[in-house]
Amino acid sequence: MGNFSQLVYLVPLFPLVGFLINGLLWNKMPKTLAGIIGSGTILASFCVSLAIFFEAKTATQPVIVTLFDFISSGKLQIPLAFQVDQLSALFLLIITGIGFLIHVYSTAYMHDDEGMVKYFAYLNLFVFSMLLLILGANYLVMFIGWEGVGLCSYLLIGFWFKKREYTNAAKKAFVMNRIGDLGFLVGMLLVLYNFGTLSYKEFFSMLGSNPAIPSSTYTWITICFFIGATGKSAQIPLYTWLPDAMAGPTPVSALIHAATMVTAGIYMIARSGALYALAPMTLHIVAVIGLATALLAATIAIRQYDIKKVLAYSTVSQLGFMFLALGSGAYTIAVFHVMTHAFFKALMFLGSGSVIHAMGGEQDIRKMGGLGKYMKITSATFLIGCLAIAGVPMFSGFFSKDAILTAAFSNSPILYGLGVLAAMMTAFYMFRLYALTFRGSFRGTHEQEHHLHESPVAMTLPLIILAILSIVGGYVGLPEVFTHKEMVFNEYLAPVVKNLAHGEIAANTEIMLMAISTIASLAMAVFAWVKFGKPTFSESTGLNKALENKWYIDELYDAAIVKPIEALSNLLDRFAERLGIDGAVNGVGKTVKWGGDRLRMLQTGQVGFYIFVMVLGMVALFTLSFFWIH
Repeated sequence: MGNFSQLVYLVPLFPLVGFLINGLLWNKMPKTLAGIIGSGTILASFCVSLAIFFEAKTATQPVIVTLFDFISSGKLQIPLAFQVDQLSALFLLIITGIGFLIHVYSTAYMHDDEGMVKYFAYLNLFVFSMLLLILGANYLVMFIGWEGVGLCSYLLIGFWFKKREYTNAAKKAFVMNRIGDLGFLVGMLLVLYNFGTLSYKEFFSMLGSNPAIPSSTYTWITICFFIGATGKSAQIPLYTWLPDAMAGPTPVSALIHAATMVTAGIYMIARSGALYALAPMTLHIVAVIGLATALLAATIAIRQYDIKKVLAYSTVSQLGFMFLALGSGAYTIAVFHVMTHAFFKALMFLGSGSVIHAMGGEQDIRKMGGLGKYMKITSATFLIGCLAIAGVPMFSGFFSKDAILTAAFSNSPILYGLGVLAAMMTAFYMFRLYALTFRGSFRGTHEQEHHLHESPVAMTLPLIILAILSIVGGYVGLPEVFTHKEMVFNEYLAPVVKNLAHGEIAANTEIMLMAISTIASLAMAVFAWVKFGKPTFSESTGLNKALENKWYIDELYDAAIVKPIEALSNLLDRFAERLGIDGAVNGVGKTVKWGGDRLRMLQTGQVGFYIFVMVLGMVALFTLSFFWIH
């Protein structure tokens, strides 16, 4: 690689500088200037990332840029180093590109918020942490960024901290991610113990070369890493924090769901593909958990009425598709879906923010309807996002979704069949969301209808750009059955990410698989379009009520985990803390005070009493001396 790869440190440096400027001057910085600094630093990072991306296209070996020694102890040497290769270059482009559009959008969306300067400081720190995670040349640097995005998600989800439910959502995200992070940390320690290094280059070169290391070691390491991924990327059972993360400002939701945080687990497993290739049992677990998550989240999204909650469960479901691809050994396909999903999910979250902005903060789609007449740009771009995620041919999601389903079929036809079912539900709930929001007649108040308007240019321009990307972004992944040559996307990532080999699928079979999934999804989209064009709402009962209440998973977690822990905490607080520790400490103090009070009574001020005590003392000493000698 050339000179730009050596300047890779500038990519995370720019947002770090933006964070420091806005963070240190938060009470003096004008809002407009904060937005310019916050957006400008990400744009600068994007420009460097773009140069690195094209430079990496012709590279055959990764470039390691070492900044300084981080940990040096005996044989253990862990530098703070960045690795530039095709995988990190692609993620840099996604993070900084989508991140820049979200920053620009935020300048208008957050303009009236009193905490706008602090918001941009947090947003820059969020992007910095994700860039650190992606660029790390070893697992420790990745872990630092991994923890950084967890911290930033806590700060941004609970940004409006005056509302208790928002701070509770932030705490929930933080705690659930800590559970996953513990798994990742244990996996890192296992790597360090067995291989003596955390460097990707050194670790991957040792894989399978030492017969003294049993295959079960690889299985345990990969399972621990996957536990970390289930936390960050919201898979069963650690997925419930992500829908609650909607408490934060809508651009934050877009950033979490499209360009940062939830993609971390996908990146980590794709980066560790050579390791997972040695643990087939773990890959099977990854595929099954991913598919189960995709199906579960899709069923929940069908009956949600909060516009952001529908999109949140949609993200959980799409992440499940990515893990299905990873578990099928199609690492590049999972990364491909990360990219296309970033385009259309950022588009739809920012579109929902435009709707919420026009509705004066209202998020219930039952109180919307007919917004397409008032918000033509938002409506048109949102529709493009729906077409993309539903896998309609010629839109970006079509190429990545069908590539995942084809990979699943290579692994197991059962996985393919269930994947098609999840894809059908995706098309249904997305067109249900679009119809209830933009079609039909307006169901809100007269005051809301009076204030309906299209969003300003700073909000609609990112929507237009993302809509274009949601159309054309999938063409880098044209399947081999159409082009008769290697997929461009696979070809770009080939030097660093190796897919696992499966049996060849005949061209006719592959086309048939595409046709089945596409026709099924289109049928569900049309059904939703017709059914919810003129909706009627009634009280939910039975299965619908269970779906509306998210299968009562949160209530189950509260009953089985949260409340028992709280009861145990109260018990320990009452008996161990207050009666035990506090009782012992306070008891010593009270005993000393009681003894002092009694000893103080000996000071009477009467000379006769003092002489009497002195004589008693002398007699005691003489008696003791007499018996001691004899």
